[in-house]
Amino acid sequence: MREKRETPLRSDAQRNRERILVVALEELTRCGDAPLSAIAKKAGVGQGTFYRHFPSREALVLEVYRHEVLQVADAAPRLLECHPPERALREWMDHLARYAMTKVGLADAMRVATTSHGTLKSVAHGPLSTAIALLIEANERAGTIRPGLTPDDFLLAIAGLWQIDPQEEWQQRAGRLLDLVMDGMRSGAPGTRTEAG
Repeated sequence: MREKRETPLRSDAQRNRERILVVALEELTRCGDAPLSAIAKKAGVGQGTFYRHFPSREALVLEVYRHEVLQVADAAPRLLECHPPERALREWMDHLARYAMTKVGLADAMRVATTSHGTLKSVAHGPLSTAIALLIEANERAGTIRPGLTPDDFLLAIAGLWQIDPQEEWQQRAGRLLDLVMDGMRSGAPGTRTEAG
């Protein structure tokens, strides 16, 4: 199947698109069913401009979600440049937890916009799996986690994050859960380093 080649946007069109995404993230995080007309107005664009970029609520919500997932995924290589692998992995887990807890409205918007769980999974799974694989491989080479873990293993292990109520004091509970996951990944590791903490 041939990929559709996208034409680069003019600079003014690109600025409009970026402004819409910034406002949409803010509004959808606050309220999952924020009116599209309110988002367009706050972004300072007309309805025609808005719908040229995002022809439906689902298209807008998916693009906002994709953009946010990429921000989380892109943090992995940056952390590995600055920290030893074990610490980079643990800090990335904290980054993921902050995302999960502070973007609840966006998750609600995803549920409102689409009932297709496959769509949600396809938007998030690729970039997150790539980031997780990068962190796991670096830690395996360093001998800080048990060999043979997969990105799917990792995602299943941290699934409890999405059970924590973000309206309560979630930081301590998330930290404890992620420490338990780290301890489990260290079990059977060939090395003895414990840089995370």
